[in-house]
Amino acid sequence: MIRAGRRHLFNETAREAEPIGGPARPGSVTWSTVREPQTGGSALDDFGAAYRAHYDGMIRLAYVITGSMAAAEDIVQESFVELYRRWHAVRDPRSWLHAVVVNRSRSWWRRLLVARRHVARGSPREHAPSADDGTAVRQALLALSRRQRAAVFLRFYLDLPELAIAEALGCRPGTVKSLLHRALATLREHLDED
Repeated sequence: MIRAGRRHLFNETAREAEPIGGPARPGSVTWSTVREPQTGGSALDDFGAAYRAHYDGMIRLAYVITGSMAAAEDIVQESFVELYRRWHAVRDPRSWLHAVVVNRSRSWWRRLLVARRHVARGSPREHAPSADDGTAVRQALLALSRRQRAAVFLRFYLDLPELAIAEALGCRPGTVKSLLHRALATLREHLDED
């Protein structure tokens, strides 16, 4: 774990800072032991670039799956914290983030469903946007399952190939094809009604 400069995530001086609590212990990770990228920049610079490049897309992906902007922001932030911890071992940050955001979004839904089962009636709940709140496309997307929404988003918004979508969703490419086919049929049905 990198101990120095946590408060200064994108601050250049953090690399020279001494770890909190004194000098680094033998075997601990410091800036000098973090794998330097082949681009000639520092690992922190590359992480910052990856953050800026992928943050908005990951927020959208998490929102499409969860239907909650607050949950999406939390999930993506947690995913980037985990990416930061594993930066030296992650070869493809974009694919890694897709998989982590999808998995954390699924976990969020599972926890929400369990909580809803145990909550007494009449308690406040978080709801997906109502039909009156959005466009016809948003209404049609809400008719899809979470996996179908995720597959549609990854394919048509992020323009990922089926193999990358399969990796992100943790399924086979044939399942992705099936999810997309059924999702598009459902979307056609809902959009043709309007």
